[in-house]
Amino acid sequence: MLRRNICMSEKKRVGFMCVHNSCRSQMAEGFAKALGADVMDSVSGGTDTASEVDPLAIAVMAEVSIDISGSMPKRLPPAVAYSLDLVVSMGCGPPDVCPYIPGIPNEDWGIEDPKGKGIETYRRVRDIIRGKVVELVERLRSGRV
Repeated sequence: MLRRNICMSEKKRVGFMCVHNSCRSQMAEGFAKALGADVMDSVSGGTDTASEVDPLAIAVMAEVSIDISGSMPKRLPPAVAYSLDLVVSMGCGPPDVCPYIPGIPNEDWGIEDPKGKGIETYRRVRDIIRGKVVELVERLRSGRV
């Protein structure tokens, strides 16, 4: 019984993944750090990383007082990837393109990529991501992940 309580109180390591790690996964990591730092340690990464975080993603996150301007797109080193408790894919398309880490539970949120679309699309995607992160935080707090 004591061991179960200790496990339930440990933070989960969650990786938010997409192809370029320049927009959706960066927003998700920003929300996770702002809203769920008590229950998760979060990171983000991609498989074919961009050279910078999307400026519109930075702008729409700043609108909700979350600063991701210091972030950089990155690939997760294997040691980090295999230490995760959960991988959340943003909705990156075909399975051969989506980040996948064998043996690690995975969720695909199926979120539209706003790249190349107007700021209203970025805002809509941001709000969807915020809702999904809030839902994940609630599941983590109740031990359902």
